Amino acid sequence: MAGRAYSPETARIGKLKEHGLMAQDRQTVSGSGIVNLIAGVAATGGLLFGYDTGIISAALLQITPDFALGTLGQQVVTSAIVAGALGGCLVAAPLSDRLGRRYMIMFAALVFIVGTLVAALSPGAVVLVCARFILGLAVGMCSQIVPVYIAEIAPREKRGQMVVLFQLAVVSGILASFIAGYLCRNQSWRLMFGLGIIPAVILFVGMSVLPRSPRWLAMKGNLESAFEVLQRLRRDPQAARRELDTIIAMHDEQAPWSALAQPWVRPAVVASVGVALFCQISGINAVLYYAPTIFAGVGFGQNTALLTSIAIGVAMVVSTAFGSWAVDAWGRRRLLLRLIPGAVISLMVLGTMFAIGSTQGINTWITAAAVVCYAIFNVGSLSVAIWLVGAEVYPLSCRSKGMSLVAATHWTADLLISLTTLSLVQALGAAGTFWMYAAINLAAFVFVLRYVPETRGHSLEQIETALKGGTFYDLPDSGGTAAPVEA
Repeated sequence: MAGRAYSPETARIGKLKEHGLMAQDRQTVSGSGIVNLIAGVAATGGLLFGYDTGIISAALLQITPDFALGTLGQQVVTSAIVAGALGGCLVAAPLSDRLGRRYMIMFAALVFIVGTLVAALSPGAVVLVCARFILGLAVGMCSQIVPVYIAEIAPREKRGQMVVLFQLAVVSGILASFIAGYLCRNQSWRLMFGLGIIPAVILFVGMSVLPRSPRWLAMKGNLESAFEVLQRLRRDPQAARRELDTIIAMHDEQAPWSALAQPWVRPAVVASVGVALFCQISGINAVLYYAPTIFAGVGFGQNTALLTSIAIGVAMVVSTAFGSWAVDAWGRRRLLLRLIPGAVISLMVLGTMFAIGSTQGINTWITAAAVVCYAIFNVGSLSVAIWLVGAEVYPLSCRSKGMSLVAATHWTADLLISLTTLSLVQALGAAGTFWMYAAINLAAFVFVLRYVPETRGHSLEQIETALKGGTFYDLPDSGGTAAPVEA
């Protein structure tokens, strides 16, 4: 790796005398407290992701009359953050490989701060669109970097739970945005945007005390620092040494983008990109972005529409919390196959209620319940899996670029959804739109059944071995136990 041979003798604590990165890393928190700090980073990075994408749902109700926005204008303001996220996730890959995961997350926090200030102070629609684009750059960076950072630093028996914590933070941020939107409904939309600066500052400060990714350090040839980080994370020098030996035996220097086209990597690309695509085109962000607008348009009062959004947010948090347990208890694949059918049924019911054409009396509650159930089943399955599958299945040499491809797929599809949802509702009607999403969720079920393997309990190196050996789809379900490490 990086032209250097590794010997356990070079990794002894007494010989860790390198300055620079090592000296900086020794100043960070060690021992059991690192797990809590990683959780905090996921919570703040994901919280910003969710808050800045979700707040437009409520803010749009005020921005539309303030800036005299039509349907196209609403869609452009909404989708600007998605366009920025697409660019941000692509830029983050080469920079995170060069500079490291930690520094890129800190940079993303600074971009969040700038975007938040510009959005809150926007004098018109053009500046607001630019601000939303800047926020999108930061969102895209976090969506690419944070899951990779967590996956590379977490112990394998907790990797699923810890990576999904990022998504739990995302939906918590969405819920926070819905609550802020409701509480600030009689205040300026500028306050809704401005509140996002608080977690941005916390993210920047929090990342400054976390260690670098040991796998990134090893890939760069900094084996001594990699060992030191692993020892702090695992609290066992022998276990840290074995893990580093395995990493070194498996990986080479970072690979170019073309590595993703290699036949042996293709199953990882298909599984991760497919989950990312279906996560978006299955309709969840159509509900996230436009639920208040859609429900207000069919007779719900504005307050009722905003309260329905809060209920959706609560459902997303609950289902993601459940998913963070289920990915390690049930397995990634089994969770998807068990919950996606519920999303199909919920959307069919939702479409039927809008086809009936009545949102009065009991039908109002059936409609709201169908939306909430859809959020539970979709978010608890596809949204839980998207960042986890992407962070797990790629080899280290192209993991960052593979995750960028996953994030780019996510944001491209998200951009398509945000630009077309209101137009689809106008063309197909709400009923036809929801039935279309039901069919897409059914297709997602078939895709998972065919192309997504079970990675529960396997180390990142074992998953890479399966890719190279052509047994990726035959990975045995370990039952959540840690299988023996294989070089």
